[in-house]
Amino acid sequence: MKKGMIVLGLATVMFLGITWAYAFGPGFGPRHGEMFSCPQVSNLTPEQNTKLQELRRKLNEETTQLRGTIFSKRSELQSLWTDPKADAQAITDKEKELRDLQNQMKDKMLQLRLEARKLFTPEQLSEFGPGWGQGMRGPGMGRGFGPGMGPGMGMRN
Repeated sequence: MKKGMIVLGLATVMFLGITWAYAFGPGFGPRHGEMFSCPQVSNLTPEQNTKLQELRRKLNEETTQLRGTIFSKRSELQSLWTDPKADAQAITDKEKELRDLQNQMKDKMLQLRLEARKLFTPEQLSEFGPGWGQGMRGPGMGRGFGPGMGPGMGMRN
């Protein structure tokens, strides 16, 4: 009985880990534990640094529920794709729901970046280079930069 419970517990932990990996894939998640990060700017003032930390905290609070919903929709979509009896329309509808949620996340990130942009001097903005302001997965955006929602269903770029 004890062995069975241990095996069941381990299987549950593995299932949750695999679900997380499939749901978010590589590149999802905060860079160094944050939802939002800026390119390295060499001369941030303590005031700028404090304001950026506040913006990060604000984004994290505002998107907690949204990120959870995205996670569950991705899990539901994964289940539909692996269910041979799933209707094509159900998959299409779930895909649209997920896209809408991802667009909401992108909109929140855009608003945060616009707010953050106001904090920098023109000299600091010139240090950003390629990638800043090109969306969540644009050119110059490496793994872990922003939420990086990924292309989904086994497709990797």
